[in-house]
Amino acid sequence: MAKTMTEDMKTGWRFIDNDGAFRLDAPHRTSYLYFPLVNEAGMMSVVTPTLHGDCKTGQNSFLTLPVSVEDLHNTRSARNFWVRIAGYGPWSATGNSARQLAEAGEAENQDVALEAGLLWHKVIRESRAAGLRAEVTNFVPASSDQVELMQVVLTNTGDRPLTLTPTAAVPIYGRSADNLRDHRHVTSLLHRIRTVRHGVTVQPTLTFDERGHRPNTVTYAVLGAEGDGAPPRSFFPVVEDFIGEGGNLEWPAAVVQQGMTGAPAGSAVDGYEAIGALRFADVTLSPGESRAYVLILAVAADGFKQSGIEASAGINELVQRYGSAARFAEWLDRTRAHWQAKVAPLAFHTADPRFDGWLKWVTVQPFLRRLFGNSFVPYHDYGRGGRGWRDLWQDCLALLMLEPEPVHDLLFSSFAGVRMDGSNATIIGSRPGEFMADRNNIPRVWMDHGAWPYLTTRLYIDRSGDLGFLLQEQTYFKDAHINRCQAHDEAWSAEQGTLLRTRPGAIARGSVLEHLLVQHLTAFFNAGAAGNILLEGADWNDGMDMARERGESVAFSALYAGNLADLGQLVLALGRLGVTEVQLAAELLPLLDTLAEPVNYADVTARQDRLHRYFATCSHTISGDKIKVRPADLGRDLAAKADWLTAHLRQHEWVTDRAGYGWFNGYYDNDGQRVEGDSPHGVRMTLTGQVFALMGGIASDTQAQAIVRSADRYLYEHRLGGYRLNTDFGGMQFNLGRCFGFAFGHKENGAMFSHMAVMYANALYRRGLVRDGFRVLDGIYQHCADFATARIYPGLPEYISERGRGLYPWLTGSASWYLLTLLNEVFGVRGELGDLVLAPKLVAAQFDERGQAAVAAQFAGRQIEIVYHNPRRLEFGAYAIRRIAADGVDLPGARVDQGVRIAREVIAALGTPAALRLDIELDEG
Repeated sequence: MAKTMTEDMKTGWRFIDNDGAFRLDAPHRTSYLYFPLVNEAGMMSVVTPTLHGDCKTGQNSFLTLPVSVEDLHNTRSARNFWVRIAGYGPWSATGNSARQLAEAGEAENQDVALEAGLLWHKVIRESRAAGLRAEVTNFVPASSDQVELMQVVLTNTGDRPLTLTPTAAVPIYGRSADNLRDHRHVTSLLHRIRTVRHGVTVQPTLTFDERGHRPNTVTYAVLGAEGDGAPPRSFFPVVEDFIGEGGNLEWPAAVVQQGMTGAPAGSAVDGYEAIGALRFADVTLSPGESRAYVLILAVAADGFKQSGIEASAGINELVQRYGSAARFAEWLDRTRAHWQAKVAPLAFHTADPRFDGWLKWVTVQPFLRRLFGNSFVPYHDYGRGGRGWRDLWQDCLALLMLEPEPVHDLLFSSFAGVRMDGSNATIIGSRPGEFMADRNNIPRVWMDHGAWPYLTTRLYIDRSGDLGFLLQEQTYFKDAHINRCQAHDEAWSAEQGTLLRTRPGAIARGSVLEHLLVQHLTAFFNAGAAGNILLEGADWNDGMDMARERGESVAFSALYAGNLADLGQLVLALGRLGVTEVQLAAELLPLLDTLAEPVNYADVTARQDRLHRYFATCSHTISGDKIKVRPADLGRDLAAKADWLTAHLRQHEWVTDRAGYGWFNGYYDNDGQRVEGDSPHGVRMTLTGQVFALMGGIASDTQAQAIVRSADRYLYEHRLGGYRLNTDFGGMQFNLGRCFGFAFGHKENGAMFSHMAVMYANALYRRGLVRDGFRVLDGIYQHCADFATARIYPGLPEYISERGRGLYPWLTGSASWYLLTLLNEVFGVRGELGDLVLAPKLVAAQFDERGQAAVAAQFAGRQIEIVYHNPRRLEFGAYAIRRIAADGVDLPGARVDQGVRIAREVIAALGTPAALRLDIELDEG
């Protein structure tokens, strides 16, 4: 008897191995589920429990119909595999037949389960009435081909022979996503459809999209073979022929009506909507017997160059490489191993094995964001691919933990996107360090953008000890936008290129340190009337975008203040390299005012005047002249700015409401009014305003405790798994941001937004508020793992809706921050100018029954397993590190901040094995 929906919801997903693979019964009874499949060759796919979703290589090359999240249940276009069963009728292995859909519900006569792992997807569907089971497995191979592979294994589960007529059916859209509402029919007239020995290919003659009417070179194909490699028997390459008059994709005439044989290989049809409908030979399965079929969904950027009725070697090679059950199994094993190797460098062991398994999916998310960008999955239906500036740097946080080798080059190349006015390129290419002039001429600056590169750079230097990175010279980005996009450089043209030049005509270069200074100094002087940094186009919360003139971001003023203080200390560390002076662009000297002509920071007009004087010197070119500054003098200037901004925030931006709760104001609106505190609509509070005040050391210890109390009072929501991004501001705020047009409790307007909630946890741990930080991280996990409420696969979503559902899964910067917080703060494994610091902040509940908690991580070029031993399961605050041993040999270390610092040289001296185990004994402190 089938489970009821309520029982299925309570069961939820469960892990079936130690590698993160999970099983979910009756997945088709939950809406909006989708699973990503991708490779580094550029194939991006999404599949649902009913094999809806899409398959593409970019905005202009969708093999199947592009889908947004509502299309997952609205469209009939899906990957399908039909079986006409003698004596029973049509049956869909993916559940997409009119009969199966009509029977869906409590009384449906089928069992369905999903199994998935890193990164493969299997749906098991069995018809009890027909006595047939189908296992449909999809993955994108870890290869250089832009293909998705799909295998259908049919098994006779009955007690009599079954005679089957199998037909694969994958609609081929074959064009740009723009054409969904722009010349949908006209672009079908461009299709040149061919049947080849193993499938159907479509090569449009032209492209009709924002690139203009151009010759098209992309070919789309759906190829297939039986498990032994035998080709299909015939084909139905045109949608209207496949479905028949009055039919549809859920009850197509070619399957429902007997006797329709299809076209042979070598057929050609032009100007129609295409479908990869492949008819295989009839087969009779004895009880217990199985038969496999393999499909190859392929995109060829340069076409397959067909010749006569036989396809070119390109198609033949794909079939030879993937087109049999044995080859499919081989590539599935390779792909599983590929993704396991990706996540292996970072693994956690706690008292909760389910949490440890869940973390594997959090660990794969930064890779998904790097490959998908912020587009190309159903909820992320905005944008045209690629990542934003902020994403570049935050994704590097995870790469430093998972793939540290290429991070140096990626970080260095990314600094080439900085403009001399402190803003940055907003169009980022697919290759590292590739930045393009804004073709849409959108003059927008996110004021927080300058702060993120420093956080990532500091993490890199702490883990690597590569202080010399600060002195490497990089170019600057240049386009028509100047003065932080408040003006237009009429002297610039695209022909001049996107590299800033000196007035003599040479390419301008500056050290990484200089780039960091440009970003922070311009932000500091870009003051609003209240003395904080102007909000400009928005900050981290993209929805705060309607206060461009007078809005201020107090929240990110706090982050800049913390960065300025820390950068000042980092500059002093250059003395370790024997550096006695650094060279900087001469134009920067007025912004280093304590070294030249001091500015009264409390005088907003004076700060803005100094900034505009600077802009005038670098609007089109710069002089190319350099000044020499001693690190001590530079550090003193940065400290002066940090100290002033910190004192200003503490004194002027702390708010207290009528009930006596206190916290930091986060914003000023476009009327120049403070946003937070008591209001006619109730208390207004933002989480963002607290996170960076805590993280940057702006909040005093007393203020930190008060923030926690206030956040618990006004922002915490147990049923949503944690803290809202803000309280209800009471309707649209036209003087602050579009996010308030969203319904309260959704997305950036008051949702439990994972990214900021995780950064809140990080900030709490940094300030020693460990139990409060643990409650944040654990609450998010517990909610996401509660399938009955969150209704998502394992992993972190972007946010939790007002009903508790996880939305915008897979692509979120919160995954990087969750992992970083666990490693650096919870397990206390972090770098400090190249040395290893161990300072655990684990609570008693995180140690297993043996009193152990462990993390595997990369450091100093080797894999290190760090095992904490707390046999008495002492609570945080009650234990301290008593002994550190490597293979039974004690390691020397210096006591720091409730932890121990081990010199990098000590780690390097521990022999040559790539893997190393450190055992850390904890006892009463």
